[in-house]
Formats: sequence, C-alpha cells, structure tokens
Amino acid sequence: MNFKTLGIWAVIVLVLVTAYGVVSQGGKPGAAGEVSYSQFLKNIDNGDVKKADISGDVVKVEPRSGKPYAVNVPGNAEDMVKRLEAHNSEIVYQRGGVSLLGILFQMLPILLLIGVWIFFMRQMQGGTKGAMGFGKSKARLLTENKNRVMFDDVAGVDEAKEELQEVVEFLKDPAKFQRLGGKIPKGALLIGPPGTGKTLIARAVAGEAGVPFFTISGSDFVEMFVGVGASRVRDMFEQAKKNAPCIIFIDEIDAVGRHRGAGLGGGNDEREQTLNQLLVEMDGFEANEGIILIAATNRPDVLDPALLRPGRFDRQVVVPNPDVMGREKIIRVHMKNVPLAADVDVKTLARGTPGFSGADLANLVNEAALTAARKNRRMVTMHDFEYAKDKVMMGAERRSMAMSEDEKKLTAYHEGGHALVALNVPVADPVHKATIVPRGRALGMVMQLPEGDRYSMSFDMMTSRLAIMMAGRVAEELIFGKEKITSGASSDISAATNLARNMVTRWGFSDKLGTVAYGDNQEEVFLGHSVARTQNVSPETMITIDAEVRRLVKTGEDEARRILTEQLEGLHAVAKALLEFETLSGDEIIGVMKGVQPVRVEDDLIKPTGPVASVPVSPTSATA
Repeated sequence: MNFKTLGIWAVIVLVLVTAYGVVSQGGKPGAAGEVSYSQFLKNIDNGDVKKADISGDVVKVEPRSGKPYAVNVPGNAEDMVKRLEAHNSEIVYQRGGVSLLGILFQMLPILLLIGVWIFFMRQMQGGTKGAMGFGKSKARLLTENKNRVMFDDVAGVDEAKEELQEVVEFLKDPAKFQRLGGKIPKGALLIGPPGTGKTLIARAVAGEAGVPFFTISGSDFVEMFVGVGASRVRDMFEQAKKNAPCIIFIDEIDAVGRHRGAGLGGGNDEREQTLNQLLVEMDGFEANEGIILIAATNRPDVLDPALLRPGRFDRQVVVPNPDVMGREKIIRVHMKNVPLAADVDVKTLARGTPGFSGADLANLVNEAALTAARKNRRMVTMHDFEYAKDKVMMGAERRSMAMSEDEKKLTAYHEGGHALVALNVPVADPVHKATIVPRGRALGMVMQLPEGDRYSMSFDMMTSRLAIMMAGRVAEELIFGKEKITSGASSDISAATNLARNMVTRWGFSDKLGTVAYGDNQEEVFLGHSVARTQNVSPETMITIDAEVRRLVKTGEDEARRILTEQLEGLHAVAKALLEFETLSGDEIIGVMKGVQPVRVEDDLIKPTGPVASVPVSPTSATA
C-alpha cells in the first residue's frame, strides 16, 4: 500500500470519528450532564425546577440552583407535567421533533461509507466510467484539432492511400457518390506486417476528412465479466451514431475477430459473443449511416470469414513493406528534424535497406542521431547511418566478451568459409561484411545484401545458399579436422534443413516427389484452427521427404567443400585478415584474396559494398 492510499484512509477514519462525536452529542447541546428520571421527579417535588424544555423524549432542565441538566423521559410523561404545573415550573414545548440538522448528523456516517464504496469502485473501473460502468466503451475520441495527421505525413504506401482516398472524398461530399446510386464501403481492413504504418494511415484518413475519429484496440472489448465485450461494442456504435459522420478504428482486430467455433476456446465464449455483436452492428437489421469502420491486423488468416464478407469489410487494403522509392520518402519524413551532414545520401540508404518497414527506418534514423550525439557531433553523418544500420541488422557489438585465441581462430575460419563460398557460387547476394566481433547472440557473422528488392528465389539461388550455409562447418573440418569442430554451425544446419525442406514440400524442387505440396499439419490450435487435423502424408512419403532433404543439404555441403578445397590459400588469407582487423567489408575480402591488405583510418567506419548498403533477407551466418 502506497503513501497516497494510506493518506486517503487516514482522512476517512478521521471524518468518521468526528461524525460519531458530533452525533453522540447531538440532541443535547448546552447540557452539562444527565440525571435519572426518578431524581428529576424528586427535584420537581422539592420545587427545584425553574424551567423545563420538553423536546420529544428529552427534557432540558434549568434548576433554581446549580447547573442545567438533561433527562430522558419515558413514553408516558403526564405525571411529570402535572407535577411541574403544581410547583409553578415554566414548561416549554419544542414542536416538530428532531431537527433537519440532527437527521443529517445521524445519517452522516452512512453517507460517508457509501461515498467511500463508490470512490473505490470508480478507482477499480478507471475512475471516469462510474461504479457500474463495465459495459461502457473504451474508445477514445480524437477530434481534428488534436494530434491531427494528414496524408503528407504518411509516405511509402501510395497504393494504400489511393484506396482510402475514396473514403475521404465520401466523408467530405457524400452526395457525389449517392447521386448515381453508389454506396461507400462500410469498412476497410488494413493488412500488412508490423510497423508498416497501418494505424498512421487510419489517422490520416480521419485528418483529411476532418471528422471525429474513434480509436480502440481489439483487446479492450474483452473483460473478465461475461457480456461486457458485446455491451462495449453496442456503446461504441451508439457514440459513433451521435457523432456521425465519423470513423471507428479498431487496432489489432484479430484479438476479437478470430474464427468462431474452432480451437480450444469452445463455441460460446465471451470473445465469440463480442464478435457476434460486432457483426450485427456492422451489417445487421439496423443500418449505421455515416459510420465507417477501419481495422488493422497482421494476422488476416485467423479472422472469421463472416467478418471479411462484402457489406462488412468491403475492402482489404494491403500495406506492405515499402519498395526503394517508398523507403526514400519515409527516410526523408523522419529526417525532417535531424541536422544532416553534406555526405548523407538518402538514395543510397534507401537502396541499402531492402525489407525494412517504416518502423525499422524510423529506428535507423533515431539510432544514427543517437550515435552522432554520443560522439558530440553537431550533424549526423553517413558514417553514423552506416554504423546504425549494422547495429539494427546484426545487433550491438559485444567487444567486452572474452574469447580465447583458439575460439577466435576457429570463428575466423568459419566466417571466412562463408564469405569465400558466397563469392564463388553461381548466384548469391554480394557480401557486405564479415566480422568475428560478437554481435547480438552470434560470435561472428557474414552479412550479404541483395542488390534490390526481391520477391522470389530461383533454384540456383537456393542451392547456392545451401552451399553458403554449410561452408562454415566445412571450413572448420578442413582446417582443424573432424575431432575439433564445434557446435558453432548449429544455426547454419537448422537454416539449411528448413530451406531444403521447403524446397521439397512446398516449392516442388524434387523429381521424386513432384510438384505436390506436403503439409506438416502443425498449425496452432489456439490461433483459430481445428484441433483435429487430417494427416495427408503417408509414412513412405515422409521417408522420401527426409531422404530428399538430406540429399539437398549434402549437395550443398559437397559444393562448399569443392570451393574451399580449390580456394584453400584464399581461405587462409581471409581468416588471417579477420584475426588482424576483426571486421572486413566485401571489397576488402576480395582485395585480401588478391594479396591487397586493408588500409584503416582510426575511428573510420566500414563503408558499404558498392551501391548496395544494407539489410539482407537474413544473415547467412550466425556462429553461436
């Protein structure tokens, strides 16, 4: 319990004690004490009562001598009144019984307890929804004057913006579309990998249209109480109707929109009730005119089919990772407030970052700015961007990690083998950098960079990649013998096995198995798939699949062995240079094989290879 809570409780206890004291004294103000009723009668008979103030069952007595006192009188007080009259005592009657102030004093403790209970219920429910506000929507309303985002603030997703431009035009001028009998789509589903800007695009639509914008997460509908999710959906659409025309944006809708009646969750759980209510509100018996629902997800495969049909989410807008032109625009957006040196080339950065999402590019610019700040520079240079790029791709350097000379030598030959084979296979991405400095979880790494955006791989590229993956283990075996090879090639072996299995079971690169897809039936039942799956691969076929995977991996290993045996002197030269300089660029590796030693300037960062500069599809090596 923190100090704030203790203070609240202390105030509550103090108020209750004070109220009790006031009530306990209520009804007897001014009285110095009490006497018994029998003693009071004796005082009357002795003529000692000058004045009696009768109020209900309490009599305040002013004696002829001594201090005033009070008496509690029983229900029948006729005898007392007769005695007072007989001794010429002044009698005063107070009409109306107990005063309003007295009633309030008596009810004060109860009112305080009710107030304390309401206070803590509001605290548990978030403070603003009231003690019983479980079913109220948690959607937040963003008006056009608050955090307004325009299409100019969104770059790299031109096709998605064009799809949503029609929504903006309808919200601005509905009559233009209704004149010809057209109907605006009721909903748009934004699909894309994480970090591509789906939420930003939705906010830009609201900013361009200038209409109220309700935002909520899919997980905000689900609560521990049954029926709360459906109630929140109803309340959200009621708020939207009051502010129509408007936009409702549900982020991560897969949290509430998964397949119904599948998985291990049962067929009548809270999430399904919430989804049913959402389906009815989107396209049910009552039409919601002027309400456009935009949702975002990176898992469209688990959404319920009823949610995706026309009339609910009429359009599915794909928001992919940006291409080279999109990356250039995104980088320029994030560089608006960054002072740049004259050597910064945005086009080179864009070409060297294939596969980066908008969030990755924002992180790249931020890391470069932090790097320049650590070095007390006034402007961010191209070297800072290159350093940040390597940090994002391969992880931070762990130079403090202690490695023995034997481990360094083995790692140098391992990474040298990867680099050498990558330079000699038929089809491969250019080698960007080789290092034996531990980065992230790897002891060493060879990074290859594609020359441009790539959306598919050829058979020659796959077999070449298998040879590159197996080259590290082969180099260790050739130089140190089978007795001294290590577990450093575990990630290489795993990656090569997965690639070969996909070639056989998914991409049809096996003459024995043909162009047939062989599923492994390992979908997660918690993601909306059925628990019982049909096995569609016979035991005999599984044996053939394993044999074909083994054959492809062995072919890659044999190719790596052939190249390294023929280029053994080059392997020694590259490994020696790695031991001396720790990190080599692709051009330096080629120069070392030709007998040209690298030339280093102190504090100079490794420059990228040629026009390509950055991120690969995945690192080809990670010695762990």
